[in-house]
Amino acid sequence: MSHPEIQETRERFFQALELVSRRDELLETKGKFLGKQGEITLLVSRIKDLPPEVRGSFGQAVNLLKKEVSLEIQERLTSLEKTVRGREKVDLTLPGVGPKMGSLHPITQVIREVTEIFEKLGFYVETGPEIETDFYNFEALNIPQHHPARDTQDTFFIDENHVLRTQTSGIQIRTMEKSKPPIRIIAPGKVFRVDHDVTHSPVFHQIEGLMVDTDINFKHLKFILRLLTRELFGEERQVRFRPSYFPFTEPSAEMDVSCFACSGNGCRLCSQSGWIEILGCGMVDPNVFHAVKIDPEVYSGWAFGIGIERIAMLKYGITDIRLFYENDLRFLDQFPH
Repeated sequence: MSHPEIQETRERFFQALELVSRRDELLETKGKFLGKQGEITLLVSRIKDLPPEVRGSFGQAVNLLKKEVSLEIQERLTSLEKTVRGREKVDLTLPGVGPKMGSLHPITQVIREVTEIFEKLGFYVETGPEIETDFYNFEALNIPQHHPARDTQDTFFIDENHVLRTQTSGIQIRTMEKSKPPIRIIAPGKVFRVDHDVTHSPVFHQIEGLMVDTDINFKHLKFILRLLTRELFGEERQVRFRPSYFPFTEPSAEMDVSCFACSGNGCRLCSQSGWIEILGCGMVDPNVFHAVKIDPEVYSGWAFGIGIERIAMLKYGITDIRLFYENDLRFLDQFPH
């Protein structure tokens, strides 16, 4: 580049570029050299006024400088943008951002809520093994070999004598074996059945309740379950009991609550009936008492079993049970504790 003024312009540009550390400074430098009144732009405008013998070489040198400057500016702009993206921006005037708080899973929250209700009534919590023997899962609950009720359980068998428990009722048997009446327990835990759709899961949770004493009758059961329902779903919920059948209770019933969506008037959720089935219950069958060596002539008792997922789905308006097990934080974040 043999033209002194072009060389001097180039040197001034690189000196200015050395001082650039921010995007706005770079844009200012670009305007100073390539803007409408920029130094290189003015050099280009002079080409037409030069003598023919120097016009060619001068124009070529100015165009080379213009390309070089444009390239340098673009490379520096890219470099600055990478630096900004890679460097965390901190505004010290903003309030601090604390760590995100976790919360209990909605299933755990419902289990704790039900547990607290019964603990206030003098019940205590019992637990038991998730792998049960045939005796505790079936035989002692008045479900002998070849009983048709075994076919309705959709059981996971481990071997001929051991299964993944299909209900937490085995905990009731173990409790009655080791404790004499009066007995007041609830038994929360996982249970397992061969079932999987929008309202059923192969792994789900139940809470069983058991009360055994002298002079226990169905009125006590109805009172406790009405209280439970209104504590969980509000005073406006109505309940009804329908005759049913369970091998381990006699008489047996299913309890319904008035529909959450239509308040009992009938809609799609309740199949136009105005009611939603929520649990099974009944008076302990004398054969169950015989299996644990409790005299049914002296003692009576009631039991119930309720699905925790069922409560959570009704309580929170959830239509697909599988959402509880997909570990999607967008779903779980909706249930702060």
